[in-house]
Parts: sequence; C-alpha cells; structure tokens
Amino acid sequence: MNLKDSNGTPLQDGDSVMVIKDLKVKGGTDLKRGKTFKSIRVTDSEESIEVKDGRGTLVLKAIFLKKV
Repeated sequence: MNLKDSNGTPLQDGDSVMVIKDLKVKGGTDLKRGKTFKSIRVTDSEESIEVKDGRGTLVLKAIFLKKV
C-alpha cells in the first residue's frame, strides 16, 4: 500500500502527523489546524489512517495531514 500525506510524503505505522486544516468531527470536538498525533496506524483504505485521541480512535483522511 502506498499511502501519502498532503505533500506526497509516504506514511507508515508509527509516524507522527499534523492536521493542516480545521476539521469537524462527528460527535466530538473539532480538530484545529496544527494538532499533532503520534503513532498513527495505517488502515486497509488507501486514503485514511487511525489515530488515538484521548480514549477514542479517529479515522482521518491523509489529504488533511502532514508528516512531522
């Protein structure tokens, strides 16, 4: 699988990413630009990843993320 962030940099399990755009989250608080997530997990989808946020898990599209 060849998952890439908004700049075209390949993403792998365990990478850290930063949100590049304010995002609305269903049933939770919105994510502001600049929020960083550590230890991402690549999913089976070619365009999304999973991140831990507190006690929950979020699925985010890679086009809204930048590798840190």
